[in-house]
Amino acid sequence: MSQEKVDRYKKEKANREKTMKKEKMIRRIEYGLTGLVLCGLVAWCGFSIYQKAAEAKASEVTVYELNTQAMDDYAQSVQAE
Repeated sequence: MSQEKVDRYKKEKANREKTMKKEKMIRRIEYGLTGLVLCGLVAWCGFSIYQKAAEAKASEVTVYELNTQAMDDYAQSVQAE
């Protein structure tokens, strides 16, 4: 090894702890941001699905039909008497 390589290796070795701490911190920040983005995507998808389900439920109209023919016949027979 040349003296230049030996000096460079010594400098790297001296700063290895700092470099490793810095890389760890950057990795943790990346993981945290990735987690936040994933949580945001999951929340957004869930909200979208809920909103579409609520719209579909609101647009459903229930119509009830009641046959009052028997009551009308009875009322007319009572009036006739």
